[in-house]
Amino acid sequence: MLSKVWSAATHGIEAVRIVIEVDARNAQQPGFALVGLPDSAVRESYARVRSAIVNCGFSFPVRHITVNLSPADVRKEGSGYDLPIAIGLLRALEFLGEEHVAGRVFIGELSLDGTVTAIRGTLAVSAALANDDTIRELIVPLPNANEAAAVERLRVVGVPHLPALLQHLRGAELLAPAISTSNGDGSRDGSDFSEVRGQAQAKRALEVAAAGGHHVMMIGPPGSGKTMLAKRLGTILPRMSQDEAIVTTKIHSVAGVLPVGSGVLMRRPFRAPHHTISTAGMAGGGTPPRPGELSLAHHGVLFLDELPEFRRETLEVMRQPIEDGLVTIARAARTVTYPARFTLAAALNPCPCGFFNHGRRECICSPNEIARYLAKISGPLLDRIDLQVEVAALTTEEITSDASSESSASIRERVEVARQIQRERFHRTAIQCNAEMTSRHMRRACELDPTSRRLLFAAIERVGLSARAHDRILKVARTIADLAGEERVNTAHVAEAVQYRALDRGYFR
Repeated sequence: MLSKVWSAATHGIEAVRIVIEVDARNAQQPGFALVGLPDSAVRESYARVRSAIVNCGFSFPVRHITVNLSPADVRKEGSGYDLPIAIGLLRALEFLGEEHVAGRVFIGELSLDGTVTAIRGTLAVSAALANDDTIRELIVPLPNANEAAAVERLRVVGVPHLPALLQHLRGAELLAPAISTSNGDGSRDGSDFSEVRGQAQAKRALEVAAAGGHHVMMIGPPGSGKTMLAKRLGTILPRMSQDEAIVTTKIHSVAGVLPVGSGVLMRRPFRAPHHTISTAGMAGGGTPPRPGELSLAHHGVLFLDELPEFRRETLEVMRQPIEDGLVTIARAARTVTYPARFTLAAALNPCPCGFFNHGRRECICSPNEIARYLAKISGPLLDRIDLQVEVAALTTEEITSDASSESSASIRERVEVARQIQRERFHRTAIQCNAEMTSRHMRRACELDPTSRRLLFAAIERVGLSARAHDRILKVARTIADLAGEERVNTAHVAEAVQYRALDRGYFR
């Protein structure tokens, strides 16, 4: 008998419907054939499916079985086809009727005892199928139900094992639909800006970065608080919208780093890869192509500590994603694009020994050593970092002080007000914040008076800024004006923005 069952395949963070056709007929030569461009994990599914069906108490007639995964030109990857193939076999062997499988989509991996185990990308599947009126139910592994149910327009049922699913399909014992719960917002591990002593300029720079979506680099000696500041940047970023949370969760689900049983990620991600990371680990890759750190930090913070210690090619791969907010992984068989709109927070020492301009410690590095150290970061990459700020060594008074500074909650309030101003300014465009402005938008939003224009011109002439650095200064000045509630960019805003170009201003000269 021929049966047809619906499933789905992920492509990047999107998904397409797959039809699984199973033909089981009596034949002198029993056997099994699986076609439709499967990978090795899919080709191994028959052994798991057969054992699961037998161990759940079903007889398995000796027949020739053909399974076709349609459309045949879409690559089928992973173990998520075990469950739909099993249901297709049971339907072909007439243990189930057409009414039991019609309008349902099945995804999941089977253990040999019939347990339905977790897979990757269930949220991508539910989001892709949510607006399809022909689907009445999505059947997923129970550990993935919370994740898949985040799309409220689709009925999602999590199943623990194959017998429970069959009872549900036959109507003997219905399983309750899943209800998604989100991972709550809040400060990461209780961290807060009020715990950071001193560093008023660095805190201000991070506030500007959060308000405008700008990338920031912190330069200072060991122990000055660069890492501590970066870890608290996420606590002052605006709260994630539901759409942002869905996309972020889809990326983490496809990458396989979403905790089992987790719901929607409402806390902005914070990624801090080690400087030994490979180019593929940073941008993404593998077979099938998986998201890298750039995409896992989407809508969050990517923290690169000891920036000059990263491989040059690893840093250079970030240049295009910083501009476009996308990472494209091209392979011979397929090309996948992942979103990568993150806030970059980089940190570096001022020299190899770390004590240049320290005040209390003597630097032992020669000018040539400092120059070689800084040359590890290319000029084009530096141009793409909007704020370059000094994080000076703490004074004795600051180290011993018990006074607490402004909390993350109060800083976030100002950041969200500034972001609301930007949303209203760009409400008819795809731009979300000042850092994403194009030249056309900058001409309207960053118009300068003659005094401000002369100041910016003088800074460009004296420092020798590139055209990209000029645009970055204007965008930062626009954000500073938004934080101040000013409609126009004035001289004070431009002057502050220029101060956030430490490397351009010759900090190490």
